[in-house]
Amino acid sequence: MNYENQALRACLEVGKALTSTLEVRDILDLIMSKVSELIDADNWSLLLRDEHTGELSFEIAVGLRKEDLVGVRLQRGEGIAGHVAESGESVFLGELAGGNLQFSERVDRITGFRTKSIACVPMKIRDRVLGVIEVVNVREMEAFREKYAPVLSILADYGAIAVENARLFERIRRMAITDEYTGLFNARYLHDKLESLIEEARLQGTSLAAAFIDMDNFKSVVDTHGHLLGSRVLSEVGQVMSSCLSPSDLLIKYGGDEFVLLMPGRGRHEAAALVDAVRRAVRAGTYLESVEAPVRLTASFGIAVFPADAGTKRDLLSKADQAMYRAKRSSKDCVVVYGDIKEEST
Repeated sequence: MNYENQALRACLEVGKALTSTLEVRDILDLIMSKVSELIDADNWSLLLRDEHTGELSFEIAVGLRKEDLVGVRLQRGEGIAGHVAESGESVFLGELAGGNLQFSERVDRITGFRTKSIACVPMKIRDRVLGVIEVVNVREMEAFREKYAPVLSILADYGAIAVENARLFERIRRMAITDEYTGLFNARYLHDKLESLIEEARLQGTSLAAAFIDMDNFKSVVDTHGHLLGSRVLSEVGQVMSSCLSPSDLLIKYGGDEFVLLMPGRGRHEAAALVDAVRRAVRAGTYLESVEAPVRLTASFGIAVFPADAGTKRDLLSKADQAMYRAKRSSKDCVVVYGDIKEEST
């Protein structure tokens, strides 16, 4: 098969993949596989650009040891790749022996490789650079620019489309499972996640604690400050509670002024200790500090534990809710454990 037909087939295969999957890694792997088949060189790399910092990290490397590149990040504008990411323009350098001010030797020092020539094209969409593709030690750069650069640019564009599609899909997915005011996961996410956490606890023979949390007298906050600032208070409360948690704990905005806290691996005593720390943090906080009359709040907490108190998702939430209402009916600003209610009634 001649080169033109091979290049056309590569573009068609990648284009078909773009319409059939949102698995960005699969598409990028396919793109780099085609690049390495089509273009004679020593190594081929695809680097993705961090949306926030502008740094580049190696996503795929062909012809280099992957372990050498783990954790390697190019600073904004660093090296040829960094320059291309910033400028959005391709660079083709056939000879680096005389020195080039844009070239950085850092990756060569890390990998033990020697870069003699380089072709680098941006993965760009709507004037935003999402990454770059590098082809290192190209044979005959002038011939490369005429023969290979056009198809490399097409494949880089396909890569940009794949990354953009994946990011847009993730944003939409996250919006569907995230509370817009607090940034916490919402009730929809809770019901999906809790099912898997219960199954995980069942298989591992561990506990899973759930706490229902309800703000005390929150109606007075809304009556005084309005719904918009009331939502801001809940956002600030969410931040205070989150600061008390470990990475494995999960805080969810359930609805209204209610939250749910999931605590994998915690039994009654561990959960009660953590929840009481959260309760004290909420009570100690001052909210809406920038307004004339800042807000002080307390909350009521109810805890239930799988499998000690409940065997299903529905029962676990129901019993945590019952414990929370017991806290509301007593002194408020307290923690009630469902197991203690059971012991009282027997």
